[in-house]
Amino acid sequence: MKNTTHEIRQKFLDFFKEKGHSILPGDSLIPKNDSTLLFTNAGMNQFKDFFLGKKQKNYSRIATVQNCLRTGGKHNDLENVGYTERHHTFFEMLGNFSFDDYFKKEAIMYAWELLTSKKWFNLDKNKLWISVYENDIETYKIWKNIIKVPIEKIIKIGDKNNIKYNSDNFWQMGNTGPCGPSTEIFYQFKIDYTQTTQELFNNNNCLLEIWNIVFIEFNRISNTEIIPLAKKSIDTGMGLERIASVLQNVNSNYKIDIFQELIKKISYFSNIENLNNISLKIVADHIRAIFFLISEDITPSNEHRGYILRRIIRRTLRHAYKIGINQNFFYKIIPKLIKLINIPSGILKEKEKIIQKILKKEELQFSQTLNKGLKILNQEVKKISNNIISGKTAFYLYDTFGFPIDLTKDICRERGIKIDLDDYNKYKNEQKKQSNIRKKFYKNYNQDIIINDRSVFCGYKKNRIKSLIKYIFVENKAVSSISENQLGIIFLDKTCFYPESGGQIGDIGKLYFKKTCFLVENTQNFGNMIGHIGKVISGTIKEKSTIYCKIDKIHRNSIQLNHSATHLLHAALQKILGNNALQKGSLVSNTHLRFDFSYTKNINFSQIHKIENVINEEIRNNHLIKTKNLNIEEAKRNKAIALFDHKYNNIVRVVFIKDFSIELCGGTHTNRTGKIGIFKIIGQSNVSSGIKRIEALTGQYAINYLHYQDTLIKDISLILKSNNSDIQEKIKNLILKVKNLEKKADQLQNKENTNQIKKLLKKVDNIKNIKLLTHILHKYDQKSVRIIVDQLKKELKNAIIILINKINNSYTINCGVTKNLTHSITAIDIVNIFIKETQGKGGGKKEIAEGGGMNNAKLPIIVKNIKQWITEKLKNNIF
Repeated sequence: MKNTTHEIRQKFLDFFKEKGHSILPGDSLIPKNDSTLLFTNAGMNQFKDFFLGKKQKNYSRIATVQNCLRTGGKHNDLENVGYTERHHTFFEMLGNFSFDDYFKKEAIMYAWELLTSKKWFNLDKNKLWISVYENDIETYKIWKNIIKVPIEKIIKIGDKNNIKYNSDNFWQMGNTGPCGPSTEIFYQFKIDYTQTTQELFNNNNCLLEIWNIVFIEFNRISNTEIIPLAKKSIDTGMGLERIASVLQNVNSNYKIDIFQELIKKISYFSNIENLNNISLKIVADHIRAIFFLISEDITPSNEHRGYILRRIIRRTLRHAYKIGINQNFFYKIIPKLIKLINIPSGILKEKEKIIQKILKKEELQFSQTLNKGLKILNQEVKKISNNIISGKTAFYLYDTFGFPIDLTKDICRERGIKIDLDDYNKYKNEQKKQSNIRKKFYKNYNQDIIINDRSVFCGYKKNRIKSLIKYIFVENKAVSSISENQLGIIFLDKTCFYPESGGQIGDIGKLYFKKTCFLVENTQNFGNMIGHIGKVISGTIKEKSTIYCKIDKIHRNSIQLNHSATHLLHAALQKILGNNALQKGSLVSNTHLRFDFSYTKNINFSQIHKIENVINEEIRNNHLIKTKNLNIEEAKRNKAIALFDHKYNNIVRVVFIKDFSIELCGGTHTNRTGKIGIFKIIGQSNVSSGIKRIEALTGQYAINYLHYQDTLIKDISLILKSNNSDIQEKIKNLILKVKNLEKKADQLQNKENTNQIKKLLKKVDNIKNIKLLTHILHKYDQKSVRIIVDQLKKELKNAIIILINKINNSYTINCGVTKNLTHSITAIDIVNIFIKETQGKGGGKKEIAEGGGMNNAKLPIIVKNIKQWITEKLKNNIF
């Protein structure tokens, strides 16, 4: 096929490279520096700080291909996916950007050249239409006088409701900030002359928007005032899937090459042959979004990004169920998808098994929920008379079966039924209120507590101090006192408890005075205040009273050993792997440490051993660990490791471990490296694209781990009756022996299968020259049953084979129908009759299908009925 999606993507990048642009990789789907976004939804997201003037650019001309996800907020396409030809959850955005370099004329000329030049996309100029902001005369003249677009094909888009700059062709980053007019390029599929210009532009079947070019030339000061920017920018976006549909001459994004191959693969598992089926499109779209979300190390959960992922997975499974996919299929699509993505990176391939494992688990967990939820929902739909499902029913499905409200809304929408959402929210809020009462407060504290005050941390040098109780909170409300067995948060004027910060977990310990005692289970920051979260175990504690605070020293010391070891690890990684091995996250607890860092290559055992050796050498050197408060410029001159594009106070705390490690850090540390004792890496893994993770132990925990490993090897040696020195050879010999035994077992099984086939051939019924075999086996090897069915189909050539395998209280059914008979009787039809009668599960295709269930008692009756049903069909000369 000419102009494959991959070729189109590459042509775009090649064109702009030829025009002097730096080709940069797209950003992560998880925005790095924008808390307002759950996911990257446009190519400009990663350059937001450049447009705002917060960062200096390294390049003046850039082109990217950006992975985008639109599933919520202002850009929410989830509900439209599959029902239109253009909407997607996941898509690729082609974009070129200019920062104080070229502007309107060049941006428009580049776009026109790429689209119309024979060397590039070679689109018919006569099929391109343009929209401009009504007041942007300069852009209008460029299109009219320089590009020579006929004026009847240049549409001016004005302001809505007579509000200045309130136009579809005037782009704004927010209520204030950079903004400017835009011009859009549309491709003409067909023209309906009965429509107005506005109706024409709103009809994707007539005109399809393929490229949006934004001229960022103003700064919005208020609702009514904008001023010119000293430095102007260009921000463009062209959806890869849309331009591919144009260049491949199809009227739907779902008909482009990559989607068609994916849809065909999915249809293989379904009973749908119409590749234009809405559910097929939804599954194809969603599987791409799911794949890339899990590739970014997001896992299904009930909150934040994990909730969005779970929501998409469950919506996909519901539509798979609609098209007859009742088996675990999700993970089987992933290898095909990886081939279609065609990105030259081994990282995606590395993620394949992880993604498949997550999808298998999620599909198994939700399959029962889906079946039960749909059954109840169908029952309720039959009862309603006013086309409205009660909120109580919707909440019952959610609360009892975990059936998401989004899924209920999706199903009801398809049937033209509404949900009483006010009633639903009433039940949900009531449940939340009851749930909050039941929860342990110190594990579920409310970070929304805001106190306009400051705590002083004195814990770098002191483990016990006398403090003043300033505030007490119980169930998120300020109180004057807290009594025995009550859970709450206590805030002091000063404390030696370190709050969870920078990856280091919070301190534990106690607050006490005479006969009163408050057990601190966790310590957290609440703005500038430090909250001690826990429970009163004796007495009553009152606000404005004096109290002693004392940390658990053993707990703190263990944390400190791991934190200092983390600094040694960071330095060792840079020494062994190179300066690009930079920290991306960490966890420092009392039991272990975890360190995430950037690194694109694989890490081998040899490198792991080198890292351990370097760190343990520094531990044996027993270096003094010092801290100094320096201004930020002094810290930089000392080559302290830090994320200098983050915001720091002018004075920063720097931790020195001789000249081996110098880092900015606010955490607590031991005073000498020798106290760490020993450092042992126990795990190394990939977290996400280009991010590695190392887990390690120190001190007594590391020694315990080595003791455990030593005991394990000794236990294995005893089992194998060998010495530690020859254990490896012994295991190799055992593996070889097992393989030989398996080979012999396969040979015996093959003989058994051959004998079984001979016996079964004698039990074949002959009806109208068509052979019918139904037989019940007992505890037979399931793999062999499949082989036997295939072999019988080849032997009999014109046959229907039904083999049932009883295993204790359950059964499996394997059915084969030769191809010449499937126009009237199919294997999946037969299997469906069995599983319907026994509430089982199954799936397959016309020629081969299998399933199973638990109700063995019904099998003889079902077999008798199925034989009669098939016999009647055969006798009636259907074939």
